[in-house]
Amino acid sequence: MNAEPAVPEFDPSSGLPDDPAKAPSLWENYLRNGLLIAVFLLMVWLAFNVHLPSIEEIRSRVDGTSWSARFGFIILYALVAITPIPISVMAICGGLLFGVFQGTAFSLIGVLLGSWAAYWLARALGRATVRKLMGKHAVRIEQRLESRGLLAVFMLRLMPGIPYWPVNYGSGAFGVSQRDYLVASALSVIPGQLSLVAIGSFIAVPNVFNGVVIGISWIMVGVLTIWAYLRWRRQPVPAAPVAS
Repeated sequence: MNAEPAVPEFDPSSGLPDDPAKAPSLWENYLRNGLLIAVFLLMVWLAFNVHLPSIEEIRSRVDGTSWSARFGFIILYALVAITPIPISVMAICGGLLFGVFQGTAFSLIGVLLGSWAAYWLARALGRATVRKLMGKHAVRIEQRLESRGLLAVFMLRLMPGIPYWPVNYGSGAFGVSQRDYLVASALSVIPGQLSLVAIGSFIAVPNVFNGVVIGISWIMVGVLTIWAYLRWRRQPVPAAPVAS
């Protein structure tokens, strides 16, 4: 009697069968760790051998470039927002370079442009392709977005630990209307972007004003997150269609 083929174990946390063939190989782990070590050694070498300009020098150079540096920052921010790269790095850099007010304005424009571009890119790629690209985020994001568009986008934007890019692509692929997506995004990114920009500005100029902005903005993030989550929980879920 032939033995039955082994069935891959099911991992409930991932929602997909555990496929050992998809696990990273040993050489990939070595390559990743080697790159991290190389980057660390390069940073150490730069710290001891290269004169890096101070924050004041960088800001003065940026001010001397008129609007070219600001336009370039917005475009770069938009490009980063399309990718899985954490946008927090760009927001903090905005505070370092431009201060709280300009940094927040430029960061908001950049992140919204990039998020909007990712939304339409997801629509062009289609649901199946986007689901593969999102990986472990796909099931959770799809469940939350399909029937609760505007409020779900608003809540996911504010929830800590959820990157922007799965929400961008999921909104485009899983049926959130452009109006709901843009309104929810425009409202929900403000406190988070402000808090990150204020951190960068505080690093450059550690004064009371920047510290107060950080505190107020994080309180706003917490309050809005709780409010959006409670509203989302109270919203009725449409019944699943009955198969004929």
